[in-house]
Amino acid sequence: MSEALRNDRKTIRLDNVVRARLKTWPQRPPGATASKGASWLRARPSEGEPIAQPYLKVPGSDRMRTIPDGLWLHFGGTPEDPYADILCIEACSTFQNLLDKRSRFAPSTTSLLAFCPLAWLLAPIQPGDETPRWRMIPACVAEPVAGLMLPVRDIRVLYGLQREHYAGFARNQVPQPHEYFCPMEALTAHEGHENPSMRSLISRASTSSAFMDPP
Repeated sequence: MSEALRNDRKTIRLDNVVRARLKTWPQRPPGATASKGASWLRARPSEGEPIAQPYLKVPGSDRMRTIPDGLWLHFGGTPEDPYADILCIEACSTFQNLLDKRSRFAPSTTSLLAFCPLAWLLAPIQPGDETPRWRMIPACVAEPVAGLMLPVRDIRVLYGLQREHYAGFARNQVPQPHEYFCPMEALTAHEGHENPSMRSLISRASTSSAFMDPP
């Protein structure tokens, strides 16, 4: 078996482990807060797979989609002026994988949209809570009959790196303002969302962290 094929299989296994762990994380990212009148929902991985799940896209394209390992949407605004702030989590098993995923979220002159399929909007939030997701979204004043497209106002990305890549990156690289990093085992750990260090990291990945006294 070639080295490239072994690496591909290792990446697939690791991605599956991370997604399985992230599926146990709460609807609101650990350590995150919700703005007044806004709400968080875990978009990927969501309950009820293989139901259609939200994804990110550029306007006017039905092919250029970004599907993070983990995606949380912070729905805000009004029905007339809705938006979504997003937190993405990406597991990067190789350094090349990190470079590829970083390029997807690099600053750009084009805008980014979050698309929520109709089936996902109508489905219950989670087992034990039959509230349909659309009721948690300020932009939805009635039961939707089509998918919901929202402009992305703010984006934060948390990358999980193999320990040796994490150490080297921390020593030699400067993250972009929207980027955050953690060792891979923090994402694969049982109940990793309860880790105080993870909660502290995600609490800093917010717009309010830029203000001395948030309103």
